[in-house]
Amino acid sequence: MSQWSVRQRVLAAAGFLLFCVALLAAGRGLASGAMGEIMRVRFGGDAERTRVVVDLDRTSRGQVIQPGDDGHVVISLSGVAPASRLTGNGQGLVRGFRVAGAGTASRVELDLATSAEIERRFLLPPGDGIAHYRYVIDLKATGRAPARTAPRAERAQPRPTERPLIYIDAGHGGRDPGAQGAGSRESAVTLAAAQALKQELERGGRYRVRMTRESDAYVDLYRRVAIARQAGADLFISLHADAGADPATRGASVYTLSEQGAGRAVREFTRGENWQRSLNLPGRDPSVDRILLDMTQRATQNRSAQLARTLLGELEGADHPLLRRSHRDAGLAVLLAPDVPAVLLEMGFITNPEDERLLNDSRARRRLMRAVAEGIDRYFREPAGELQMASAGGAAN
Repeated sequence: MSQWSVRQRVLAAAGFLLFCVALLAAGRGLASGAMGEIMRVRFGGDAERTRVVVDLDRTSRGQVIQPGDDGHVVISLSGVAPASRLTGNGQGLVRGFRVAGAGTASRVELDLATSAEIERRFLLPPGDGIAHYRYVIDLKATGRAPARTAPRAERAQPRPTERPLIYIDAGHGGRDPGAQGAGSRESAVTLAAAQALKQELERGGRYRVRMTRESDAYVDLYRRVAIARQAGADLFISLHADAGADPATRGASVYTLSEQGAGRAVREFTRGENWQRSLNLPGRDPSVDRILLDMTQRATQNRSAQLARTLLGELEGADHPLLRRSHRDAGLAVLLAPDVPAVLLEMGFITNPEDERLLNDSRARRRLMRAVAEGIDRYFREPAGELQMASAGGAAN
């Protein structure tokens, strides 16, 4: 997930809170039926007036936060499926946009190219040959350049079009060699695999890739997660080699955070004095901040599970041996970040002769990491309700 400024997070949090207040005032919750989807976001107009149209496959209650001094507009929509990690370029008064969400609400966050005000906003039902709902906002330029709030240095803010940042964690290292095979150590196997995966991911220029360690060095487990969060990572993958008492046991598996682990993550995360600030939450009402943390973590768990499924699908397609129950969950330390989708990949059993041979063979290792890279490609290609942009020119209807 691309990290945003403190001001943007406050606006986003305010959008969620206003949405929740509206629900409470209405005295009822959302219907238990299927969630709707954001079909696409379109733009029309020029640098004086711009129309923003959010196409929905069902009706939705919307709340808009007026443009602030930092030049952002937040549209909070209820009853539509969360559409996280979606970004794109805008048109006219809108420089770019981002769609994110959790639970039963989504939000569209607009980054303005210049200062603007909302002239009107409304929901259009299906009609005039259009079969879906449209949430419409008309923006008008005010002639002032918006003031940009400087982000904190450790959470550098990427532009909407910036490449995703992937952190690769080579398990163990230094004084912690990990599991031992007949002729190899887990720490060496994972480092070689991490280097191979980095090469695969960097090959097409689609990602920015970093590693938690690049030598046989010891790095604390919590430090691994912290440096990924501080860098604004969009994905965290930890590579390991399994071990077992039975040398016949072999095959890969993928771990995501368990429910018990999620509870531990919240407890440990909120134990810190400035935990709200580390997530850029308002910090005014602890109970509200806790709700926002829970929502963020739930969305992250869902994305982590999606990543696990795509990885296992690619590994199976590459005929890499898998354990019978290949998607597992646990409260592992490297999976505890509440705002970075994360998985731990056990590449095989270092205690199995055939798996150990494959893990130490450079050609087999490249094949395995190519499958992992293809799984990551699929993960970034398949967010729910992918947005389509309008072509330049012409007003959006």
